[in-house]
Amino acid sequence: MSNRIVMVVHSEWRERRITPHLASHGYQVECRCPAQGEPLPDNLDDYAGAIVLGGVQSANDADSVDYMRQELDWIRRWVEGGRRYLGICLGGQLLARALGATVKPHPEGLHEIGYWPIEPTHEAGDLFSGLSHVYHWHKEGFDLPRGAELLARGSRFPHQAFRWGAAYGLQFHPEVTGADVHGWLGETSDYESRLGAPPRDVHLAGIQEHDPTLDRWTRRFIDRWIGKARATAEPASVSIVTASRAAHG
Repeated sequence: MSNRIVMVVHSEWRERRITPHLASHGYQVECRCPAQGEPLPDNLDDYAGAIVLGGVQSANDADSVDYMRQELDWIRRWVEGGRRYLGICLGGQLLARALGATVKPHPEGLHEIGYWPIEPTHEAGDLFSGLSHVYHWHKEGFDLPRGAELLARGSRFPHQAFRWGAAYGLQFHPEVTGADVHGWLGETSDYESRLGAPPRDVHLAGIQEHDPTLDRWTRRFIDRWIGKARATAEPASVSIVTASRAAHG
């Protein structure tokens, strides 16, 4: 198996949790940003897995924006080949759309922002063991694709995680660190106008309460998803093509 992983980002933002963990396990992480003209790899068999992160875009932009439509087609091709895929927030929504499901706003226009509880399903087994709250920043959610297993539910957006073959779609953000939360809040001047967002102090208090557990869970989940890379003569590395923090969504 290849030790290369492609990470698709949708803005100039540097992921700080999953990428270092993968590099420590021997993977070469290559970041691509289609929004900035970076092409997605054509030879899919050169990679052990794909991670598609969040963004300010909507998965429904694929109906009108060329690079989003191309990305959606690429995701469909990727997962139909049985390859490992991890979609986070927008990446999970794009996976759902690639599999024929719909993505839409909350019926009351509510956002899901901050740390929220999730409820694992029977199909999840022990996947979410020890994890009670996850981090969110979004206003749209996905329906469950045909043939997918629902792994976790939520009170505001019912579909929080699903599995389809070797592909996982998550509505929440396991990759977001406490520093990222501070950064996103600091950059969001219209935060209080987002319907359903908690007060800033409540939002920030969740970091100390929930982030350490989320960090441990994320590492375990990544190990379960892809494991360690095979031995290679090449040193592990991270190739970052872009780097901003406006990646929530």
